[in-house]
Amino acid sequence: MAARRRLVSALLVFLCASSVFSGAESQEATLTGGHRAAAVDDPPTDTERAEQAAEQPAVEERRWEATEVEEATPDEAAGEKQDTSAPGTAAPSSAPQPKDDFQEELVVRPLHSGDIYASFQFRTLWETDFTRENKVSHYRLFPKSLGQVISKFSVRELHISFTQGYWRTMQWGQPFLPSPPGAELWVWFQDSVTDVDGTWKELTNVLSGIFCASLNFIDSTNTVQPSASFKPLGIGNATDHRFLRYATLPREIVCTENLTPWKKLLPCGSKAGLAVLLKSEKLFHSSFHSQAVHIRPVCEDRQCKTTSWELRQTLNVVFDLYTSGQGKREWSLFKMFSRTLTEACPLASSSKIYIDVTDNPQGEQFELSPATALLSQAVVLGDRRTFSVYDLTQQITFGSVRSLNLLIRWKSTEGDMLRPLLHAERYVAGYGLQTGEIHTLMYNNHPYRSFPVLLLDSVPWYLRLYIHTLTVTSKGKDNKPSYIHYQPSKDRLRPHLLEMLVQLPPNSVTEVTVQFERALLKWTEYTPDPNHGFYVGSSVISSLVPSIVAMDTNSTLKRPLFSSFFPCKEESSFFVRIYTEPLLVNLPTPDFSMPYNVICLTCTVVAVGYGSLYNLLTRSFQIEEPSPGLAKRIANIIRKMRGVPPL
Repeated sequence: MAARRRLVSALLVFLCASSVFSGAESQEATLTGGHRAAAVDDPPTDTERAEQAAEQPAVEERRWEATEVEEATPDEAAGEKQDTSAPGTAAPSSAPQPKDDFQEELVVRPLHSGDIYASFQFRTLWETDFTRENKVSHYRLFPKSLGQVISKFSVRELHISFTQGYWRTMQWGQPFLPSPPGAELWVWFQDSVTDVDGTWKELTNVLSGIFCASLNFIDSTNTVQPSASFKPLGIGNATDHRFLRYATLPREIVCTENLTPWKKLLPCGSKAGLAVLLKSEKLFHSSFHSQAVHIRPVCEDRQCKTTSWELRQTLNVVFDLYTSGQGKREWSLFKMFSRTLTEACPLASSSKIYIDVTDNPQGEQFELSPATALLSQAVVLGDRRTFSVYDLTQQITFGSVRSLNLLIRWKSTEGDMLRPLLHAERYVAGYGLQTGEIHTLMYNNHPYRSFPVLLLDSVPWYLRLYIHTLTVTSKGKDNKPSYIHYQPSKDRLRPHLLEMLVQLPPNSVTEVTVQFERALLKWTEYTPDPNHGFYVGSSVISSLVPSIVAMDTNSTLKRPLFSSFFPCKEESSFFVRIYTEPLLVNLPTPDFSMPYNVICLTCTVVAVGYGSLYNLLTRSFQIEEPSPGLAKRIANIIRKMRGVPPL
C-alpha cells in the first residue's frame, strides 16, 4: 500500500510539471509572436505615444463609472438574438439604463417660542415605468420593496404617514408637510384594478409588514372614498374616485420599530449623509414627531414628455425648549441629535442644510455659527423666506476638523410670529352618555380676503349622526355650504362621510356643529381599556389660501424640496391642508368587573356550602373524656412508682 501511494504521488507530480511546462511554452510563443509583430511594424511616433498616454487614464476612470443597461423591447431582443446567433457577427452594445437621482435636505426653523423645528426631506427620482407588463428587475436607488408594491397592486399614488403628537399651528406656524396624529394612508389605484376593495385590503397588510405598523386593522369600518378632498398630487387629474381609498388610525403609536424600516428605504440607510442624525432616543424625546412616505409620478420637463416616479421620505420633529433644550435658548446639531455631520451621502447628487433666517436679517435675534455666505430665497406657504445654505457636497463646509456642528444661540426673545391665515379646532360638547355634539371651528385670519375651504369628516358608525342638525355659522349668521356630500354609515360596515365646501369670510370664525347619538356595542367589540374612550379621526381641511407673493406654477424648475411638494396652478394662491385634533369619545360601557365579582361570590358560596356538607359526611365524632386535674396526675404518678394501680 505504501509503495502504491508513492507511485500515485509521483504520477501527480509529473502531470503537474508537464502542464506547467506546456503553459510556459505557449506563453513564450505568444510573447515571441507579439514581439515579432511589433518588430515588423514601424516604431510608434511621438503623436501616437501621446494619444496612447491620453487614452490610458480614460480607461482607468471608466472602471469606476456605473454601467447603464436599458431593457430592450421584445422585437429588439429577438433581432439581437438572431444577430448573435449568426457566425461572424459582434455582440450587441449595451444601451443606457433609466436614470435615477437622489437628493437630501434638512431645514431648521427656530421658533419664537424657543422650540426648534427640523424637517428632513429625502427624494428619489427614477425614470422607469412600473405599470408595464415586463417587471422591473434592476433596482439601484429606489427601494425594491416599494417598487414591487407599486407594480403588484397597480398603485398610481401612495401617501402614508406616522405621527406622534399634535402640531400646534398657533405656536409653530404651518408645517411644510402636514399629517394627523396616528397613522394616515390614502392611495390612488390604476384604472385597470377591478376589485379595489380586495386590492386595498391586501395592500394594507403588505404595508403593515413593511413598516411594522398596525395597518392590518384598516378595514371597511374606517375606510372612506372622498369625492373632492384628495386629488392626485402627481401627473393627471383623476375624477373617478372609485379608485381612491382613505383611512386613518388615530390611536396608532409611533416607535422605533416604525423608524427602523423607514430608514432602511434610504439609499445610504443611516450610515452616511443626513440620516446619521436620525437617532430614535432623541427623535422620540420630542414634542412632535412625524415620518411619511409619498410615492407619485411626476414630470421631468415642462411639456411632460418624460415622466419619473418620485419617492419622497419626510421626517418632521419639534424639540421642546425645556425637555430637550434644558431651558436654554441655544441649539446645535449635537444637542438635538447627539451627532454631528462628517459627510454627505455618496449616492446623493445634492445634500444641503437650510437655516431659516427670514426673521433674523441682521443677526439681532440669534447668532448662527459657523457662518456661511451662501443664501437662498424660496417661496414657502405663500411667503418669501430667506435661508442660510450649507452644501455638504463641498469639503469646505466641514472645515479642517472634518465635522459640522451648527449652533444657533438666541440673543433676543422679542419678535412676533406671523399668524397663519388658516387654522382649525374641534371638540365634543354635551353631557351624559346618550347624545353629544361635534363642534369644528375654522379661522380665517386674512384681514380682507375670503376664500373657500373643503371640510372632510369621517365619523365611526357607533356615533350616529343626526345630519338634519347640521349648522354652519359665520359671524353669528348662517353660512350655507355650496357643496355637500354625505354618505351615511352602516352598522359594523362603514363610517359616516361628510364633505362640505364652505366660504370663510375675512377675519372670521366659522363654526360647524352636528349632533350625534352614542351606540351600545357588543361586549366583544370593546377595547381592553374601554373606559379610556374611543378615538375619532381628525377632520381634514383643504383650501387655496391667498398668497402674499406670486407663486411659481412651473413645478419642473429646480427648487428646494420643502417648497415643491404640493402642485401650484395659480400665482395668487397656494394649497394648504390642515388637520384638527382627534376626538376622544366615551361610549356607554358595561361594568366589566361584574363577572369577576360574580365569580368570586359564587366560588365563596360554593366553598362554604360544599365544605360544610363534606365535613358532615366524612368526619367521625368521638366522645373525649376530660383531662384529670393536676393533683390527680401527681397522685397517679406516686401510685405508679409504688406499684399501685392508678385512680
